[in-house]
Amino acid sequence: MLRVVVCVSGGGTNLQAILDAMEEGRLTNTEVIAVISNNQGAKALERAEARGIPGICISPKQYSDREAFNAAFTAKMCELAPDLVVLAGFLVRIPAEMVEKFDGRIVNVHPALIPSFCGVGYYGLKVHEKVLERGVKVTGATVHFVNEGMDEGPIISQKAVEVKEGDTPEILQRRVMEQAEWILLPRAIDDIANGRIRLEDGRAVVKC
Repeated sequence: MLRVVVCVSGGGTNLQAILDAMEEGRLTNTEVIAVISNNQGAKALERAEARGIPGICISPKQYSDREAFNAAFTAKMCELAPDLVVLAGFLVRIPAEMVEKFDGRIVNVHPALIPSFCGVGYYGLKVHEKVLERGVKVTGATVHFVNEGMDEGPIISQKAVEVKEGDTPEILQRRVMEQAEWILLPRAIDDIANGRIRLEDGRAVVKC
């Protein structure tokens, strides 16, 4: 059984997609042991509570500086000792020490087709605003392993989504979630839980 901690900053729609996939049998051999948010008011914590999953708030605002937060965040994750950490709309950069301790065991979903519209400053609705400003015709989502860079880890899977005439950032965000993020993330976790995907020599390797 793959023991998973999901990290979320806001509404937790990707968390809900994971929980729904587990309930429907599309995501197997997996247990969500905790949900962590940097935001005490995050709806994701309510979603966790509704499923009887421990919800934990750890915010940089609770600490004197980022170094203290990083140490506390890493210590909590080590205490939970998950097999996999899932970043499902988590707007806090993962401390380097956590990346090192959980090497090959952290995955993230990004609302664009990496390497486009990613890196520092590209998060949440800002990604979709930039997509529309640039005038691209196709966007999408990417699930990738997390390394020390920002959105630079090995790609696990991607799915394209059409950009339509008249889209607003909010409309496009919803379409990307529905047509890509909510599909890719549970599938990637299921593949990892069942040994079909793993990180090997810095690459995401598919095992047939």
